[in-house]
Amino acid sequence: MGKVLMKGNEAIAEAAIRAGCLNYFGYPITPQNEVAEYLSRRLPEVGGVFLQGESEIAVSYMVFGAAACGARVFTTSSSPGISLMSEAISYIAAAQCPAVFVNIMRGGPGLGGILPSQADYFQATKGGGHGDYRLFVMAPAGVQEVVEMVMMAFPIAEKYRNPVMILGDGLIGQMMEPVEFPEHLKSEPSNKDAWATNGMDARGSKQRNLVRTLFLDPDELERNNLTLKAKYEQMAREDIRFVPYNTESEYQILIVSYGTMSRVVQTAIDGLKTRGIQVGLIRPQTLFPFPEKAIYEAASKESCRIVFSIELSMGQMVEDVDRSVRGRRPVRWYGKSGGDVPTPEEIMDLIQSAI
Repeated sequence: MGKVLMKGNEAIAEAAIRAGCLNYFGYPITPQNEVAEYLSRRLPEVGGVFLQGESEIAVSYMVFGAAACGARVFTTSSSPGISLMSEAISYIAAAQCPAVFVNIMRGGPGLGGILPSQADYFQATKGGGHGDYRLFVMAPAGVQEVVEMVMMAFPIAEKYRNPVMILGDGLIGQMMEPVEFPEHLKSEPSNKDAWATNGMDARGSKQRNLVRTLFLDPDELERNNLTLKAKYEQMAREDIRFVPYNTESEYQILIVSYGTMSRVVQTAIDGLKTRGIQVGLIRPQTLFPFPEKAIYEAASKESCRIVFSIELSMGQMVEDVDRSVRGRRPVRWYGKSGGDVPTPEEIMDLIQSAI
């Protein structure tokens, strides 16, 4: 199959099927409703399960149940819906079950608006629910990349037995771009029989598997949390992903930006070149684990004078950027959060005024 023109939300849905996920539970909320609409038709065609729950809370615990049984399962929602799912996400992380969540972000706080935003960065990367847990968080910059990230998300979730979140803004869900579904990203579920509650007869075992999150003994709870911590440290060693742009030569300004905002930044960088101004970009593809070392090294370049975090929020990723730079250079934030996206010309003017 060659490239086809698809809306982002529909491409997300088809990518999950191509990745071997045939279980989807969802509840409608804009701007991601087309995912569920598409899957309500497609999943029955391929022998899958589509179910619309009575609420996001119900959906998230359906995901927990299916994940605990070792099934590949995912759901999609948008900002307030993810808030309602956050309790179950904490449970899924504590129980070490693989599951995939897609958040097509809208503006906030509160009901906010349905236009593009990146204001859920804290929620995704710092843990929207309770307790010591982290998600593996990926941030696509376009429809092709979200397809690839969805297909990669399931084996990553299974590798770490941990929830994976794909964090896209409203533009990712609504824009249309040509996409293809890479054959090499198709995969089969791995190692579920070792831990899942999928029945002793099904796995030919006399050993009961128990998936739980309750640890009343303090030493046992500590051991579980240390196990989780070691897993997050492994993520940082093995699976940090980022894309550098225009960093191979000298530059005066370094920008850190992700998602569709980074595409605007890249256009601005190309425009600034024509004015004789060199700007580098580090685009995180994983927001957790965060590419701290890459940002530190890029900011430490002798020609670099200032680092900007440019995002569609009131300044959330800038905290991780500042922590990564470690005082080597001044760090500034620029962004919008009402739904308007800064233009390349705005970014160009911002950079010129900073030099």
